[in-house]
Amino acid sequence: MKEFIKSILIQLYRMMTRFIPVSRNIIIFQASNGKNYTGNPRFIYEEAVRSGLDKKYECVWFLLDVSTEVPGECRKVRNNYLKYFWYLMRAGVWIFDSRQPLYYIKKRNVVFLQTWHGTPLKKLALDMEKLDLNGSSDIEDYHRQFLKTTKDWDFLISQNRFASDVFRSCFSYDNKDILEIGYPRNDILLREWNEEKTRKLKEKLGLPLDRKIILYAPTWRDNEFRGDGDFVFATNMDFACMREALKDEYVMIVKYHYLVSAEIDWSPYSDFVYTFDETKDIAFLYLASDLLITDYSSVMFDYSLLKRPMLFFAYDLDNYRENLRGFYFDFLEEVPGPVSRDTEQLIKDIKGYSSEEWTGKYRVFAEKYHQFETGTASRQVLKTLGLE
Repeated sequence: MKEFIKSILIQLYRMMTRFIPVSRNIIIFQASNGKNYTGNPRFIYEEAVRSGLDKKYECVWFLLDVSTEVPGECRKVRNNYLKYFWYLMRAGVWIFDSRQPLYYIKKRNVVFLQTWHGTPLKKLALDMEKLDLNGSSDIEDYHRQFLKTTKDWDFLISQNRFASDVFRSCFSYDNKDILEIGYPRNDILLREWNEEKTRKLKEKLGLPLDRKIILYAPTWRDNEFRGDGDFVFATNMDFACMREALKDEYVMIVKYHYLVSAEIDWSPYSDFVYTFDETKDIAFLYLASDLLITDYSSVMFDYSLLKRPMLFFAYDLDNYRENLRGFYFDFLEEVPGPVSRDTEQLIKDIKGYSSEEWTGKYRVFAEKYHQFETGTASRQVLKTLGLE
């Protein structure tokens, strides 16, 4: 029944939108397709709130859960309900970090800022040569869908020159503006931070103060689809072994990708593993942690701004590289930390990690991927869009 009502609303929206005037005083924000209040749109919005712009403009957040706490003066609107389509017709500024649905109609006087959500390691969109996603293998249709959405973007944000070059290719974005300003979500990582702020953050998150924090943040796997737009939590990590070897010195945060839906019984590791779902902004988990374990996720480009240890648990490297996505650069050559293929090796790499060993690679990595990160991206977005 819900899908039927949604289809009717979409039809009405598509028929009526041409007759409804656009207002530049209405701004839509959306993160992770409405799943949370996080990422680049969040930090752009919060900069607007600090500047008092939430009182000048009508700020609207599209959310699946409208009970989500959002500061400032804003209207929270549930995805796919009547008000959602009304504001979609009326808003003069769209600020999203993911691909919009195909039924969206961007009118000529709407400004669409696509912030995106990471520097790509794995191949994206038009650069993908094969597809095993959501049970579909039709790569040509996938390309067509991307072309349909990217043509509506007026601005796209980039963290570095490498990402700009990839975006022009994978999004067919040759003749439009790329804002090479760094990511608004990373502004907080470049501000002054100290032990006292870390202590308060750990207390707020319910993390122990007497042990170091490992953040485990892997990406999702295209072929691990579970239905309803979600993917399973795929990993070969042996958490029992990790707990036994590290529990005296560390605890671990497991942070799922926003596309992942996990039904895992963590109770055997309740004194070692802490989990946060897609509603928790990962930027705060970066700040609370002492080291990162990831695989092929773009979190590596953000976390490296903190100059803290990064380790890479790449148990399925060959399959991921050769069969699922493929990479834009040589993973083994460029990542600034040890690459482990199994849990036993990962434990050894954690215990034996030496920052001096990785100083050179870390410096090269930062020079390539931190070019535009200055801690002022949110402010620059507001200026570019003429909202100040």
